[in-house]
Amino acid sequence: MSEVHLENDAQTVPDNDNQDFGFDPVCIDVPRIYDSCGAKDCLRDLTVFFTEADQTLVEKASAVRVTKASVLTSSITVDAVAFNRGYYSVDVVFYFAVCVEVYAGTGAIPTTATGLATASKRVVLYGSDATTKTFSSGDTAAAIDTSDFDCCPGCPSTLPDASVQVSCPMALAASVTAVTAPVIMPFVPENVAEFFGEAMSAPENQQVLVTLGTFSIVQLTRNVQLMIPSYDFCVPRKECAADTSDPCEAFSKIEFPTDSFFPPSTTDADAGTPFHCGCE
Repeated sequence: MSEVHLENDAQTVPDNDNQDFGFDPVCIDVPRIYDSCGAKDCLRDLTVFFTEADQTLVEKASAVRVTKASVLTSSITVDAVAFNRGYYSVDVVFYFAVCVEVYAGTGAIPTTATGLATASKRVVLYGSDATTKTFSSGDTAAAIDTSDFDCCPGCPSTLPDASVQVSCPMALAASVTAVTAPVIMPFVPENVAEFFGEAMSAPENQQVLVTLGTFSIVQLTRNVQLMIPSYDFCVPRKECAADTSDPCEAFSKIEFPTDSFFPPSTTDADAGTPFHCGCE
């Protein structure tokens, strides 16, 4: 029997006795990441769609300036790749809220308008192959899947779960240009339409184009059972402090924000690991 020597313990512990290590092996059901990739995308010249009232301002604008952009939501579609078993294409559509200042002329006071911009991307990742279906006691009215209810032998592969993490976009540039071809309105989900409150209109004579920079990570996961060491329950080890009678005492515990007064140099900022683009 092999033995394991602990640095801070003179006792010799057998490698198959988990109790002496202070943990018990437990089985958990968790999503395992089978494949993932990171991307640094420069989304150039995205058309911004406005409500009818704001589009009227854009039609008369001489210049625009983008002030802010944020991600409202995204839609994700997963499809199996033909002739590449275990690989899946992940199509992502991002919906951005773009805030711009519209200038009607030189020296004019700008008017703020918020519009919608969309961008899509596709990546191919490995998601393994499985033909099982999972049901839970909480699924009281689960929909019946009839995709494999036919006369063909075998069962189709179940799709993995896809997730996308995206950073707050960087507003890089904006311009107002003449419309040279009919602009097609993108599909707008119901929750995005509710955010703007009114229907979006397609530009007729002038349109606003923005360029955004984003960082994103795309993952494919499947639920699997893993054996892990369990040391103890996560019981809180300290009491919640609710004493707010002395605000100055609470302020005295905050560290001085040195980085706010002395921003890091370029050398310090570049010392970290660079972000590598993994998606095309």
